[in-house]
Amino acid sequence: MKISRRWMSFHGSPIPPLSQSRDAARKKVTIQTLHNLHASKTPLTMLTAYDYPTALACSSSPLIDITLVGDSLAQVCLGYSSTTQLTLNEMIHHTRAVARGTTHPFLVADMPFGTYHSSEVAVDNAARMVREAQVDGVKLEGGKEVATVVERLTSLGIPVMGHVGLLPQRHSAMSGYRVQGRTADAARRVLRDALALQEAGVFAVVVEAVPKELGKYLTEKLSIPTIGIGAGPWTSGQVLVFDDAMGTWTGHKPKFARRFAELKAVRDGGVHRYAEAVKLGHFPDLEEESYSMDQEEWNRFLKVEGSID
Repeated sequence: MKISRRWMSFHGSPIPPLSQSRDAARKKVTIQTLHNLHASKTPLTMLTAYDYPTALACSSSPLIDITLVGDSLAQVCLGYSSTTQLTLNEMIHHTRAVARGTTHPFLVADMPFGTYHSSEVAVDNAARMVREAQVDGVKLEGGKEVATVVERLTSLGIPVMGHVGLLPQRHSAMSGYRVQGRTADAARRVLRDALALQEAGVFAVVVEAVPKELGKYLTEKLSIPTIGIGAGPWTSGQVLVFDDAMGTWTGHKPKFARRFAELKAVRDGGVHRYAEAVKLGHFPDLEEESYSMDQEEWNRFLKVEGSID
């Protein structure tokens, strides 16, 4: 059976030129905005951010709908080997910085591992994320087993984004970062989890590392947006880790991670050229990059110091 390239049709206005897009202002994205885009089959865009500069980068384009403070900051920003090492205080610290740099995108942050194992714990920790980190919503990994937690949070007015398929916080239990849903039974489990999350009240669900056929099927079965990462081209939207998309991550590159820039080469080249200029005495320039003092004042200084008569 041949599957068409993309099931969604884009009914919005044509994508404006980059220069025009950057200059265009956009109102704050809300859950209603996301659902309106979903209803019109306009693909949703989400990128991760971990600090003020990456938040500014995500906010630089009005085409970005959601900024996610992913717990991937554990590896790409803090140098940990796993997302499970990230603490709630670290997540709040970084998310506060992202919030200060975020303009129009809807701001979501991952709940770190171990911060939502019960409804009571989840409420306290999610409340901290909203109050201290100023997020618009939180993201939880898991399916049916976290549905009760999702129901409790949404009943208190805390928007929740779900996450099914590959669950990085459970990489040990899953025997590594492996594609999920490749068998009929496994695919049914992913579907049941996604439906349970929808029933519990999530406003959208991330679908990670599943076959493209399953990504399409989930998107057709759910009434809420699906945001894919390694789930094929037919989900309601896409998300990438900022460092994967911008080419600054030096670790493993997943199959689904396309690089839209090669900033590492630019960054490292700039560092080397700076060091080289200093070593060769070419920086700073005597005239263009240095300050001067009035000669008369300089002479007065030398006289006071006894350097001249």
